[in-house]
Amino acid sequence: MSEKLAIVTGGSRGIGKACALELARAGYDVVINYAGNSDAAEKTVDEIKALGVDSAAYKFDVSNKEEVEKNMAEIISKYGRVDILVNNAGITRDDLFIRMNDEKWEAVINTNLNSAFYVSHPVIKVMMKQRSGAIINMSSVVGLYGNMGQANYSAAKAGLVGFTKSLAKELGSRNIRVNAIAPGFIQTDMTKDLDTSKFTDFIPLKRLGVAEDIAKAVKFLAVDSDYITGQVLQVDGGLII
Repeated sequence: MSEKLAIVTGGSRGIGKACALELARAGYDVVINYAGNSDAAEKTVDEIKALGVDSAAYKFDVSNKEEVEKNMAEIISKYGRVDILVNNAGITRDDLFIRMNDEKWEAVINTNLNSAFYVSHPVIKVMMKQRSGAIINMSSVVGLYGNMGQANYSAAKAGLVGFTKSLAKELGSRNIRVNAIAPGFIQTDMTKDLDTSKFTDFIPLKRLGVAEDIAKAVKFLAVDSDYITGQVLQVDGGLII
């Protein structure tokens, strides 16, 4: 077991899995959270362990405060510290606002924004005692410029930007850095059904990103940079220059 621990929510697939593997390569034990796919979570844990560090998967709903509190207490009790937290878990429930119902709004706000509050709260208490730590919040370019049919998703991701900057100011004196990443169009399960050809025309690099592009940015902000906090790093191929 390493003396360094990273926690990645939504870490069994896609961007979260890529982040977990990248942090494992950097020498961190990695705990992943997942919502439902146990097979994917177990496979990810095995891949992390194959890199020579410890790993475990915890199934809980990040939008449920009681489930978060119970599982985070178990994780902290087992490992004794938390060095990196990646608030990555997220969902979409897209619709034009005029047709958006309460369920679609609340599901996205609860999973994509409120979860960051629930998960970060116990972690920050540990980091304050350590007087060290790094938190990365997964925002989105649509949280910076909006998007039709995604008022709920855009609002949640914009909220994470304000959350990031506020925590950075509050926690800097304890040597805790808080940053956000704003991915553009990334090839994941969320985008697999989209006609991506219409997007690449607007991306200067003329391609979609891959999950590893985001993972490398997470490692940079969490591991390789000691003097960056309160920032939003756009990883979007130049989409919103």
